[in-house]
Amino acid sequence: MTTAIEKSNNSYLFGSNVSYVEEQYEAYLENPESVTPEWRDYFDKLSHLPAVDGSETTRDQNHSSIIASFAQRAKANTLLVQAAPASLEVAGKQLKVQSLIAAYRSLGVRHAILDPLKRSERPEIPELDPAFYGLTDADLDEVYSATNTYFTTNSTMTLREILNSLRDTYCRSVGSEFMHISDPKAKRWIQERLESTLSTAALTVAEKKNLLKQVTEAEGLERFLHTKYVGQKRFSLEGGESFIACMDEVVNHGGKIGVQEMVVGMAHRGRLNMLINIMGKRPGDLFAEFEGKHAEGLTDGDVKYHNGFSSDISTAGGPVHLSLAFNPSHLEIVNPVVEGSARARQDRRQNKKQVLPVLVHGDAAFAGQGVVMETLNLAQTRGYGTGGTLHVVINNQIGFTTSDPRDARSTLYCTDVVKMIEAPVFHVNGDDPEAVAFVTRLAMDYRAEFAHDVVIDIVCYRKLGHNEQDTPALTQPLMYKSISKHPGTRQLYADKLVAQGVLQANEPDDLVKEYRAVMDAGGETAEPVLTDVKNQFAIDWKPFIGAKWTDKADTAVPTAELKRLGERITTIPETFTPHKLVEKLLADRRAMANGEMNLDWGMGEHLAFASLVNAGFNIRITGQDAGRGTFTHRHAVLHDQKRERWDDGTYIPLQSISENQAKFLVIDSVLSEEAVLGFEYGFACSEPNTLTIWEAQFGDFANGAQVVIDQFIASGEAKWGRQCGLALMLPHGYEGQGPEHSSARIERFLQLCADNNMQVVQPTNGAQIFHLLRRQMIRNFRKPLVIFTPKSLLRNKDASVPLTELSEGSFKTVIGEVDTAINADKVTRLLVCSGKVYYDLVNARKEREASDVAIIRIEQLYPFAHKDFEAEFEKYPHVKEVVWVQDEPQNQGPWFYVQHHIYENMKKGQKLAYAGRAASSSPAVGYLAKHIEQQKALIEQAFAARIKPVLSK
Repeated sequence: MTTAIEKSNNSYLFGSNVSYVEEQYEAYLENPESVTPEWRDYFDKLSHLPAVDGSETTRDQNHSSIIASFAQRAKANTLLVQAAPASLEVAGKQLKVQSLIAAYRSLGVRHAILDPLKRSERPEIPELDPAFYGLTDADLDEVYSATNTYFTTNSTMTLREILNSLRDTYCRSVGSEFMHISDPKAKRWIQERLESTLSTAALTVAEKKNLLKQVTEAEGLERFLHTKYVGQKRFSLEGGESFIACMDEVVNHGGKIGVQEMVVGMAHRGRLNMLINIMGKRPGDLFAEFEGKHAEGLTDGDVKYHNGFSSDISTAGGPVHLSLAFNPSHLEIVNPVVEGSARARQDRRQNKKQVLPVLVHGDAAFAGQGVVMETLNLAQTRGYGTGGTLHVVINNQIGFTTSDPRDARSTLYCTDVVKMIEAPVFHVNGDDPEAVAFVTRLAMDYRAEFAHDVVIDIVCYRKLGHNEQDTPALTQPLMYKSISKHPGTRQLYADKLVAQGVLQANEPDDLVKEYRAVMDAGGETAEPVLTDVKNQFAIDWKPFIGAKWTDKADTAVPTAELKRLGERITTIPETFTPHKLVEKLLADRRAMANGEMNLDWGMGEHLAFASLVNAGFNIRITGQDAGRGTFTHRHAVLHDQKRERWDDGTYIPLQSISENQAKFLVIDSVLSEEAVLGFEYGFACSEPNTLTIWEAQFGDFANGAQVVIDQFIASGEAKWGRQCGLALMLPHGYEGQGPEHSSARIERFLQLCADNNMQVVQPTNGAQIFHLLRRQMIRNFRKPLVIFTPKSLLRNKDASVPLTELSEGSFKTVIGEVDTAINADKVTRLLVCSGKVYYDLVNARKEREASDVAIIRIEQLYPFAHKDFEAEFEKYPHVKEVVWVQDEPQNQGPWFYVQHHIYENMKKGQKLAYAGRAASSSPAVGYLAKHIEQQKALIEQAFAARIKPVLSK
């Protein structure tokens, strides 16, 4: 028997109706009872019919194949369709209604009432008009199927009822964008939550009163500060007070659904309000900052709207720990830092749902700054995913004062960038606190359900200028005329609650007075702040605080243990087939561990990692080639040559060192420097017991993360007191590979060095990297470590060392002359250098038989090891000439940093000279022949009979 659907609907399986058919079929696959009997019967029959290619269809077949079969059958059933005009007309109208519903789900946001200033006009969207589909007023009271909507529990509704429900759901104070999501289950989940409630929060009287309390406090703080501290910058939240209502919901609803920690990143707008009214910072402490008082123990400190804070807030679901990240004025750069911090906390708990990253954005910065997109791209990756981030946009509709939306972005909405990861967006009118509460709960539940990013776009306005010294009417006269007439969100909502009878006429003003009294007294304003919470997952930083700098650490490992570790990292499963090159590498490493070969850089690294995880230190190393190594020296991740699947085709020996070892994680990162380095900084700041390493593909590429280096790594401790043990591995070396593959910009890092803020080193052999990595964790303080790692030295036999240097030695900040044939009393010229050029100098000295020349290597450039350098310098009493030698151009590299340190150790009559490339605007030449010519020239300068002194004593 032919069903009504088959007879009447086959001609409607194309064009605008395809999405409806797909939706019906996807619903059928998940639950056959969720579709009408007619569709269910039709889909059931499909499982017994041949597919387009002649094969038999199955019930779990993907919908694209089914749609193709629909098309074929529609052509075959043309005569049946023509024979049933009455049924066809009914089915046709039903599909038109379905198209109208689909249009509202996709385009209804364009007609949503989102602008509190009422300056934007609704655009003409023909697809939202029933007439577009040929539906007339006569059809409004006709009954249609409503089984694919969630407006009612009934199976049918009139078109008028459907249309009113669509407008209430998608075109009032909430505008939703979610139809770009490819996951049918996620789309249906959002549809059900929106349509079953008509996008309206079902709030109790107490909840409505709390919402008014939140916007009252938000407004009250701003007005208090505006009168008490006239003209001081605070980046007022006035016009966006509903943000505080949103964050109150985030904390309290989060507590109910199992969130126990939140890491928040936000720029300036509303930050002080967040600190006081959500996080419970005492107003008196904030007022003290306005009056010039500052924290003790910080060498520099920062302005009040950059500072972080943490507290424990009581909620109905239990205590929630809030951490507001410190951040600079680079707005969105805090995003990856928050993600890294959240991931570290999640890893400790082994639970992503319990830790929520929250990022608060400005509209212009969200659309305009590239780190936003870089961070979004991390969201679902294995090494960086945090189980979904809640994004909140304080959308002032203006960005910074002089901007025009036409110049601020190339997209319709500032949030369109998140569509790259298929995150849903809920736009909401900031003048409707109840709608804000609704979308906040919806967003929090979506993250909990799907472990995915979600966006709340609070469309509001900015009452004052970009800062309080600004006059925005100079450039935005029309907008600020509208703003001057706006009564404020608090007043509008208070009037609404009074009109509803929820409040007496005097109660809103009483709330204002009560809050003002709290401000005058400097008391707490947030939910109860808990002071006795004991968090078993918190990190105790006390052992690291106040520890004094030292270069000394017992990093040697007994020979027997090194051999055991060497065996473990060179043993692979019998069923695993490595690449032939890797097989040879493992054999060589086994020989190195047994003392049969000198040990190279890669083996030094591996033994350091193995000994650390064996001792209980976690290791996390990321970078674009971190598993293999850009120069194929590491091979921490081995790939089975007889398998192709990623999940079971790899083996990581460092994860099999011992039964109770710590974690070893190596990640080949996304193609990003800025976001990835920011993430690793955030991770390291929250996890001092993990050796966190970021490796640049080439050291030059750290340029792309310069903001992270400048604003966080170099200055975070001075500004905010944030200790961080992050290590950067930056391949550096002049091998004739051109301007972008030579220099990691040593000079830039050295310019940032002061106050013992970080370590800058250029080790030159496998033993040095072994001891350096171990030293980073064994010492009881955490400082960023910048390592200029080699390229050609990775395989240079001259840079390999005996195993005994690991079992007996330690990291050497300065390495003196190692050639025993050099007589110190006969040395008249001392060459001082750092890095690869040392081996070039040794070979050149041997060729020239220059026995009167000694060479000192500086392995740790900062902090400069004065005593160690002086001890080596003093060995040569008859030196007349000291020459600094470097590969880098004269205006780059360590020269201008190191010369005064050398000069301090020189004696009367000694001269200091420079040997290296001439000053250059480019880091290196791009022609190999010219590179070789320059390299020969700098060696000749170092050994020239006469030198040109730069300084003399």
